[in-house]
Amino acid sequence: MQVFHNKSKVIITCNKRLSPYLQDEVTALGYTIERSFATGVELNITLTECIKLNLNLRCASQILYAIKSFKAITPDDLYNEIAAIEWEELIDFSGYFSVTSNVDNPNITTPLFANLKVKDAIVDRMKEKKGIRPNSGSDANKTVVHLYWKDADADVFMDTSGETLAKHGYRKIPGKAPMLEALAAGVILATNWDKKSPFINPMCGSGTLAIEAALIATNRAPGLYRMNYGFMHILGYNEEDFFAERRILKDQVIKNVDLKIVASDLSEDAVEVTRRNAKTAGVDTLIEFEVCDFELTPVPEDGKGVVVFNPEYGERLGVHSKLELTYKRMGDFMKTKCKGYSGYIFTGNPDLAKKIGLKAAKKVEFYNGKLDCRLLEYELYDGSRRAPLIEA
Repeated sequence: MQVFHNKSKVIITCNKRLSPYLQDEVTALGYTIERSFATGVELNITLTECIKLNLNLRCASQILYAIKSFKAITPDDLYNEIAAIEWEELIDFSGYFSVTSNVDNPNITTPLFANLKVKDAIVDRMKEKKGIRPNSGSDANKTVVHLYWKDADADVFMDTSGETLAKHGYRKIPGKAPMLEALAAGVILATNWDKKSPFINPMCGSGTLAIEAALIATNRAPGLYRMNYGFMHILGYNEEDFFAERRILKDQVIKNVDLKIVASDLSEDAVEVTRRNAKTAGVDTLIEFEVCDFELTPVPEDGKGVVVFNPEYGERLGVHSKLELTYKRMGDFMKTKCKGYSGYIFTGNPDLAKKIGLKAAKKVEFYNGKLDCRLLEYELYDGSRRAPLIEA
């Protein structure tokens, strides 16, 4: 099986509501989308082309290359169909593989049972053909096989990513309640920031928004921070294809930028975490770090820019009075200190959002984990329209 050179169905997954930004990324890389859906897109490409996508995409989670589609009603049907695949052409018999799945079948009470059936079919096939079996377990840092099984329809994929792409590899110190890197990238892309004007991130936490802004502005792709992917453990992999793509990533980095990114936080520890993560990402010299209350965050007055808050959400019910005051202060800060800017507040608490005291020009839907969130956009006019309308 010359699997790296054969075109097949490829599913690129992402967190819910990141699909529009993933679509833009995929088309910008020159690929044609066959189908898009709430949690991803479908392409028809080779496994080798998946290498480029793995290294470049900021909003993706997994890139799955289909090797077989079939009908299966019972667990035995599943086993027989999986055992018929030429796994000896895909997996090193002395290697290691894991199985993941997305299962919705009335004959399966738990996806773990489906995973076990897939694992047993692969192992039995390999023992029959090679006389020895590969090791298996739950680690996703080697070969990963993914099963999608809904009712009688099943697809088996090679997960070319392995560990999720949603983590971009530079954040060695997570900090308190960090925003996932893929989500942070999607939020920044949703602001339509021009990558040249100031990017201000008060209450920065572990700095993911500020760091992702610096990475996007300097065209630093996630593949620069990672050296292990699922595709590397599939038989037929040519490492030169990977290193050729990495050379392209290095060459496309914009080294000299006239850019102002400010990350501030009241916590000295949070700012130090941000600084260290930014240094790992190679963008610490592009970010101005400030330990201060967000109201004292320096905001350049010349020209327009973007200010993005990701505050605590609190509880949906029984909102704390301290957070209510914080949200009101954020609104006051944007009105008085950020005239001419586009202001954004990312929150999962609509009750607290009402305390901001500004009328949102736009509300963009996101999920942070399983929490329904909104990115609220505020037009902070200068001149004759000095402030937005106060929300009734």
